[in-house]
Amino acid sequence: MKPRLRLPALMLAALLGATLAGCGEKAAEQAAATKTVRAELGVVELTRQPAYDATPASVVAETQVTMASRLTGFIRAIDVAEGETVAIGQRLFSIDPVELQGQAAQARAALRQAEDARTDARLEYERFAALLKEDVVTRQQYEKMKLQLDIAESRVAQANAALSSAGNQLRYATVTSPIAGVVTRKLAQAGDLATPGQPVLVLENPHKLQVETHVPEHILATLKPGAPVPVEVDGQSAAIEARVARISPAADPVSRTFLVKLDIAAPGLRSGQFARALFPLGEREVLTVPQSALVNRAGIEGVFVVGADFIAQFRMVRGGQRRDGRVEVQAGLREGERVVVGGDIARLESGDKIDA
Repeated sequence: MKPRLRLPALMLAALLGATLAGCGEKAAEQAAATKTVRAELGVVELTRQPAYDATPASVVAETQVTMASRLTGFIRAIDVAEGETVAIGQRLFSIDPVELQGQAAQARAALRQAEDARTDARLEYERFAALLKEDVVTRQQYEKMKLQLDIAESRVAQANAALSSAGNQLRYATVTSPIAGVVTRKLAQAGDLATPGQPVLVLENPHKLQVETHVPEHILATLKPGAPVPVEVDGQSAAIEARVARISPAADPVSRTFLVKLDIAAPGLRSGQFARALFPLGEREVLTVPQSALVNRAGIEGVFVVGADFIAQFRMVRGGQRRDGRVEVQAGLREGERVVVGGDIARLESGDKIDA
């Protein structure tokens, strides 16, 4: 019986030896994978920063003009494209003038007829005036001829007005730019039927921009014209200082908020960009780290936290406002923890040892 029991014991010893050998090899591989990286360390600090009430906003042009036709007619041509810069008086589009030209021709013909009738009425009036002096006609007949002349004069004036109106209509067939700016939208095509008030083009002056936002009443009470308001704009690395330009005196009946316009100027701003207006609310205490501590690993923003053993571990964080080279940490860190802020941070990985 004893020889039968020795074989499993030998197999168990061999298996245990292989397991220990495998663990040793894995530990050796992990030790080999861990590297030492020189890096600079910073500390998570509790700091006081200005508090803001952020409201969504948009960058808009202070001067925006919607161009439409004063006439009803087919658009013959649109002479500008979206994004094109235009000057004052430059032709934008034109309406087919065939119908207007016909109206003008009719008005000219009516004027000629009225002038001919006036000539006849004047000759008759002058003849009756001479006959009245010779007592050949009565005063009543003379006054009748005078009335006919007055009517003819009135019809000439009406025909002149109609011809002038037709000429003005022809001038309206060509639409020119009232401002120097940029074509931001093209809302019709050549061949479309234009009607009065129907937008064809939108122009903006890109050199004078504003930020529009809607604020609740508790913010409105703290605002005055000219007051500075920081504004964050997508694509800008830091907040831009704007100033209150106009405050609406009435609230929106649906949202119960007030429209506020802020004057803003900075290179690279464009009408239509999304922004956030930051209205001051005092100060607050927040956890912050140097902005250089933030890194991106596989699309995740975080920092490398360094423990007492100087081993770095990547930790995902939720960042907030950036100010004076530091960034607010809304979640993921505790006050006093050490983080990597510089050095060879690009090649740093979790588990690496830090040589500070």
